[in-house]
Amino acid sequence: MTVLQVRDAWFGYRGGSLVLRGVSLSVAAGETVALLGRNGAGKTTLTKLMVALHHPDRGEVRVAGVPTTGLAPEDVADRAAYVFQHADQQLFSTTVRAEVGFGPRQLGRGPADLAHDVDSALEQVGLDAHGDTHPYDLPAAGRKMVALAAALAQRPRLLVLDEPTQGLDRTGKTRVMGALQAFVHQGGAVVAVTHDLGFVAECLERAVVLDRGTVGVDEPARRLVADETRCRALGLVPPVAARVASGLRLHGAPVKIGDVVRAIRAISG
Repeated sequence: MTVLQVRDAWFGYRGGSLVLRGVSLSVAAGETVALLGRNGAGKTTLTKLMVALHHPDRGEVRVAGVPTTGLAPEDVADRAAYVFQHADQQLFSTTVRAEVGFGPRQLGRGPADLAHDVDSALEQVGLDAHGDTHPYDLPAAGRKMVALAAALAQRPRLLVLDEPTQGLDRTGKTRVMGALQAFVHQGGAVVAVTHDLGFVAECLERAVVLDRGTVGVDEPARRLVADETRCRALGLVPPVAARVASGLRLHGAPVKIGDVVRAIRAISG
């Protein structure tokens, strides 16, 4: 099933130059997509079109088969959820539980379903012991997790994230990856803007690179991440694991940390 379809989308901010120039992109259920590119390439703008925060000047965006034309973000909240780069831009409730439950409540969930969705989302991101905490009493990384939990609790078909691992330590990144993998296993699709190619290598299967408002690359993430020369030409920094594998000429050019470690052990006897 196609969860997201962007057809020949053009967009420019009023009084400014074009940001997107005929972007076409299709994402199916179960896919995990890294949206990559240099600063100013149009990545965040494209994600805002996906959740009806913006609308294309020309072209069309469909989420779960429904055109976003004339719709607001709340109109597509049962189909698409968005996690901003900076969580403080979207948190407003006085407790973590209330924040995570806001979306499902607006979608009309009954008390039992609401409690289940909130509890499940909080557990996935490791905040099940902080339901009564004010979000702003948590560190920045914790607030980022609250925003992710709030999106997951909506049970969308498409989850759109802007720099989901920024500012997170290894534990935080592991929790994010686990939550995304569970979401996709249940039939969801993920699109993540990121500069963290280590996260891409470990968690995302497809790489789409925007270049001056157009799709310059669309291929398996592993293939791109393993190619240091191409990554740097596109303004991307390949992860340490991939650079180690390339330097040691490891068989199969692994890009995940665990795979690289196992390959090194194999040649070390």
